[in-house]
Amino acid sequence: QVQLVEIGGGLVQAGGSLRLSCTASGGSISSCAMGWFRQAPGKEREFVAGINWSGSSISYLDSVKGRFTISRDNAKNTVYLQMSSLKPEDTAVYFCAAALWKLRAVTTERDYNYWGQGTQVTVSS
Repeated sequence: QVQLVEIGGGLVQAGGSLRLSCTASGGSISSCAMGWFRQAPGKEREFVAGINWSGSSISYLDSVKGRFTISRDNAKNTVYLQMSSLKPEDTAVYFCAAALWKLRAVTTERDYNYWGQGTQVTVSS
């Protein structure tokens, strides 16, 4: 059973940056597509970024394109989300997820098999 743990959240001013990390234990994620989702208060969880096992397929939510970068280090069993030019509307709990046996980046929540517990990101104006 793969377990995912996110770190790196926190409070940052608008325009600032944060880097989230998601490290897996209990199994390798090297063959998994990985994704980041977020859920703001009172809203549904939404896809933010996804990457396939090799990094050759990447997808982003339109509103974060050019500001967020997803990457992975399979040797460290870790996926990252570099967030720059943060806006107050980026405030949410950010979740990491793993999808088994997917060749391309995955954008749909139901296709993910494992989830982390989330890390809070708060962007002040």
